[in-house]
Amino acid sequence: MSFLLRRSISLIRALAHQRNRFEALAPAGASVVSRAGRILAAFVLAGTFALSAPAAAFAEVLESDEIGNKTVAARGLSADACPDIEATHAMLVGSDGTVYFSRDVNAEVKIASLTKIMTAVVALENAPLDLTVTVDNEAATVGESSAGLLEGDTMSLETALYALMVPSGNDAGIAIAKSVGAHMSGDAATGYDTFVAAMNAKAADLGMSHSVYTNPHGLDFDAFGDEDLHSSARDVATLVSYAMQNDTFRGIVEAGSTTITVTSADGTARNVALQTTDELMGVYDGICGVKTGTTDDAGYCFAGAVSRDAGELYSVVLDSPSSDERFSDTVALMDWAYANIAQRSLVNSDQYVEYLGAHVPLVAKVAHNDWVDVTVDATVADPDLASNVFAAFGPVQAKATFNELSGDVHAGDVIGSLVFMQDDNQIAQTGIIAAEDVAAPNFFQGIGVGFDRWIRSIQHQPTVAETQECYYTQALSDR
Repeated sequence: MSFLLRRSISLIRALAHQRNRFEALAPAGASVVSRAGRILAAFVLAGTFALSAPAAAFAEVLESDEIGNKTVAARGLSADACPDIEATHAMLVGSDGTVYFSRDVNAEVKIASLTKIMTAVVALENAPLDLTVTVDNEAATVGESSAGLLEGDTMSLETALYALMVPSGNDAGIAIAKSVGAHMSGDAATGYDTFVAAMNAKAADLGMSHSVYTNPHGLDFDAFGDEDLHSSARDVATLVSYAMQNDTFRGIVEAGSTTITVTSADGTARNVALQTTDELMGVYDGICGVKTGTTDDAGYCFAGAVSRDAGELYSVVLDSPSSDERFSDTVALMDWAYANIAQRSLVNSDQYVEYLGAHVPLVAKVAHNDWVDVTVDATVADPDLASNVFAAFGPVQAKATFNELSGDVHAGDVIGSLVFMQDDNQIAQTGIIAAEDVAAPNFFQGIGVGFDRWIRSIQHQPTVAETQECYYTQALSDR
């Protein structure tokens, strides 16, 4: 399929998505003919636009989008320097908690099957992996996305989690909730409610203040339409960051399509093929999860995880206009982030000194207060200090502080510190150490220093040497 055709289809789906929303608000008397005309016009417009406009026009950069802790507008960034995405809500974070991108992340919205991430977390933390999970009639007949489980099937919790996460099995969600909840409460009759309560308790524990869970699968229509299940992009990102610390969870969400074995009601073993809903699996470099979600109210959602040498990133896109676009949005966020991440040497100097037989950078000549014109050559405790920095956050700035030096100074003594900041956040720190021995003045030298200072004070000259800083930070444009 050509690039333009793929973009045309994406736009048509986007227009249809928005049309559905507008029609939901349309007067009851709106004619079928007029609706059909609007649909046809949208399709014609989409086809014309797709053949004439550049690809970037299909997505947008909002001035209210945030890069780190500042909006695009506040940073003065061009659209080309920001990710183009269509999702209404989005967030991109690093495994270390760094927030790279956010768009309307606190809005409380439907998240569809992203709910199942919490289902998996609660199950993993409240029951052994060999717990028997039983599929009852309610689980087998819940409908929508299914793992193909049948009433009377039994399996281990670990197997059930694959059925939950890989094909987004609503049947597995209910079976897990009832079985694990019964294990938690000791009462099968209250197992489901116990499990859902545990989901909300875990959300509160993680600080997910914009989340309410009412079921273990995320359905928000028909029998579940009156439930107020919701979350936010920030809360989902918090949950994904937490879940990906669990090795079992990671193994499940990065498995891709697989086959499980369940025990049927008649006691025979049956293989069940599970088809992943994650279309990036095996296609996008470093992809290792996590979960799709789709309903009419939630739109097309995806929480993704990518692990590369430059670090691990977690993305959340909510309410993308099409299934393809939720993955395109994810790729746009990930590509943008990794293109901006680069390792930089932090301690740089054009001058070097010998210290413990090594050629190390001279970062400062620090004034010795007992002398008039003596300084102490200084280097750093970690000359090879480096860090991954994010170009879109702006330049790295270094700030040195120095101790007041007096008495004998020995090579290796800590005489200050060097702190590196980017975007108001500390990214690294190292101690400044003396690279040479400098003795304090003896008695007679002290008399000479005192006389020299008296003369200098009369002549309004400095009475102590000036500390000279010799380091610099590597420009982010250096590759």
